[in-house]
Amino acid sequence: MELMPDFDLHRPTDVEEAVRLRAETEGALYVAGGTDMIVNVRRGIEQPAALIDLSSVKELQEIVEDDDGLHIGAAVTLEILAGDTRVQESFTAVAEAATAVAGPTHQSYGTVGGNLCLDTRCLFYNQSEWWRKSNDYCMKERGDICHVAPGGKRCFAAFSGDVAPAALVHKAEVDLVSATGRRRVSLADIYRNDGMNHLAIEPGELLAVLHLPKAESGQPSTYEKARVRGSIDFPLAGAAVWLNQSGDKIEELRIALTAVNPYPHLVKNLDKFSGVKLDDNVLNEIAEMVQSQAKPMRTTTVKPWYRRRVVGAIARRLTAKLSQAS
Repeated sequence: MELMPDFDLHRPTDVEEAVRLRAETEGALYVAGGTDMIVNVRRGIEQPAALIDLSSVKELQEIVEDDDGLHIGAAVTLEILAGDTRVQESFTAVAEAATAVAGPTHQSYGTVGGNLCLDTRCLFYNQSEWWRKSNDYCMKERGDICHVAPGGKRCFAAFSGDVAPAALVHKAEVDLVSATGRRRVSLADIYRNDGMNHLAIEPGELLAVLHLPKAESGQPSTYEKARVRGSIDFPLAGAAVWLNQSGDKIEELRIALTAVNPYPHLVKNLDKFSGVKLDDNVLNEIAEMVQSQAKPMRTTTVKPWYRRRVVGAIARRLTAKLSQAS
């Protein structure tokens, strides 16, 4: 690890002040828990001129419930999210995903917004400065080549957040705030299939609130990930599943993936299973569909083919689990 660089530290007390400071300060970054960002600063990956600490912004610390659903501030810790009984009962996959992040210490500091906006990761990117320099850097960081796919023209670093796929299957929305105003968008719309630029958020915008719609509450959902170690590690592959079933037939099935693409995303074409009896053949077909849309690359020490098979197996197992529970 490198020594921490010099930077200015701002501690705003409301969202409006935070986004104003960000607009006025070139090279500034937002920080809340900092469990991932500070590591990247120490590695020389991030070199901010200033940090805008969001820990004193009250709006970002709250979970509010109303007739529209649950509204979760971006600086709510993963520990609080995982332990909230309303989330556990009505949006189970989200609570399970928060519990799956790293270990208890990380969860006590890491935040909802940080996990949703987690930078993409790669074996050739998340390294020390001297390691990256000795390998001529990479396309994502001061280089011009992707070491994962040297003949390609794009970055394949993978998104590895846990909360995003769980929120996606519940049709979550987010508030994005900038100096020019606030807008609400679908969570799915803030991600791009681009390892270098995976967030479709305007410069200076702050993801302030995660909205879990009441219309999506109470439906069975679950999340699971594979990782090398049972704690600390980012997912090698992860899936969230949401199932609405009538008798033994599927009414609607949603599956979202993480760690197997540069962005978290909902699996497409699952509507073909609507009205279909859920049996072993259908479960196998679901697993194959998931595998076909997972595109892991050599971004970890674990082989891509293994991660592709694992994410299909996870989706199959979770779908069966929800079916048996309903």
